[in-house]
Amino acid sequence: MKLLVTGGAGFIGSAVVRQLLANTGHSVVNLDSLTYAGNLESIPEKYIGDRYKFEKVDVCDQSELDRVLSICQPDSIMHLAAESHVDRSIEGPSAFIHTNIVGTYTLLQAALNYWQGLSADRKSRFRFHHISTDEVYGDLEGTDDLFTEETPYAPSSPYSASKASSDHLVRAWHRTYGLPVVVTNCSNNYGPYHFPEKLIPHMILNALAGKPLPVYGDGKQIRDWLYVEDHARALIKVATEGEVGETYNIGGHNEKQNIDVVNTICELLEELAPENPNSLASGCEGGFKRLITYVKDRPGHDARYAIDAGKIQRDLGWVPEETFESGMRKTVVWYLENREWWERVLSGDYQLARIGESV
Repeated sequence: MKLLVTGGAGFIGSAVVRQLLANTGHSVVNLDSLTYAGNLESIPEKYIGDRYKFEKVDVCDQSELDRVLSICQPDSIMHLAAESHVDRSIEGPSAFIHTNIVGTYTLLQAALNYWQGLSADRKSRFRFHHISTDEVYGDLEGTDDLFTEETPYAPSSPYSASKASSDHLVRAWHRTYGLPVVVTNCSNNYGPYHFPEKLIPHMILNALAGKPLPVYGDGKQIRDWLYVEDHARALIKVATEGEVGETYNIGGHNEKQNIDVVNTICELLEELAPENPNSLASGCEGGFKRLITYVKDRPGHDARYAIDAGKIQRDLGWVPEETFESGMRKTVVWYLENREWWERVLSGDYQLARIGESV
C-alpha cells in the first residue's frame, strides 16, 4: 500500500512514518506544512529510501492537496496534522480553528474528489483514517468510569472543541457522501521525539537544566499515558484492518496523576543521570524533586481522562506493549542519549532542516 500521512513530521505522525518504513513494506507520502511542531529530524535518514516522499503542504491548501493526491495516488490517508497544545489553544484559538477544523474540511473535500475518481476496486480498499483525542469527551467524574466509543462529546478547551468539530465533519462526510472513514481517539502520548513544550519532555529537560518543574494546581489531574510507539502500531493496524465507519479508542491502561508522573521522572533521573549537578548523588540537597513548583491551575483543566480500549483489542488484537514504568524509562533514556535532537529544537536550528523532501 501507499499511505499519505498528514502531519508526518509531528510527534505521533513521525512515529507512524518510522514504523511504516521500518516494519512494513508500505510506501509513505509525508505531508506536513512544517509549523513549529513539525521536525523532519524526527525521521532519521536511515529510514529514508525509495518508499518515502516528503511534501511540504498545508492541509488548508486544497489545490496543493489535489496535486499531491493526483500525483502520489495513495491507497489510504492517515490524517494526523493538527494543532494540539492546550495552553496554546487558550492563548490563541484561531490557529486551532483554522488547522483542525478548516484543514480537516479541506482535506475531506480533496479526499472525496480523489476517491470518487478511483476504480471500483481501489475505491473499495481506500480508507480515510482520522486521528483524534480522548479530550473530546471532556473529563470523568468517577474514579471507575472510562471513555468508550459511545461516550458523549463534552470538550472543555478550544483545542478539544476544534478536534471534536473535526471528528463530526469526518463522520458527516462518511454518512452524507459515503467516504470510507475510520476514527481513532487516543489518550495522552509520550515517548521519543516529543516536542519539549509537552509535560513529560518539558519536565525532563527542565530537571536536567536545574529549572523549576511547574505543576498545575495540586497535580492530581489523572491521565491515561500511552507510549507513542504503541500508539503508532495501533494506528497502522486501524488504517490497514479497521472497519469502515467504526471508531476505536486507543489507551495505554496507565492512569497516573500528573504529580506522580513528575515524581517518576525525577526518580529515573536520579538513577540514570547521577552525574547531573541537580542530582542527589552530586550532593544537591533535595535532588531533582526540589525543583517541583506548584503553579496556578490552567483554565478549564479536566480532572481525569481514562480510556476503555477493549474494542480495539477485541476487534483488531491490539494491546500496548509498554507499561508506564517501561515506557517512561525508555523515554528518559532517549532524551539523555539524544541531546543533539532536543538542543536543536530548543535553539530553533531544527527548523532549518529540509531532509528527504523527495526521494
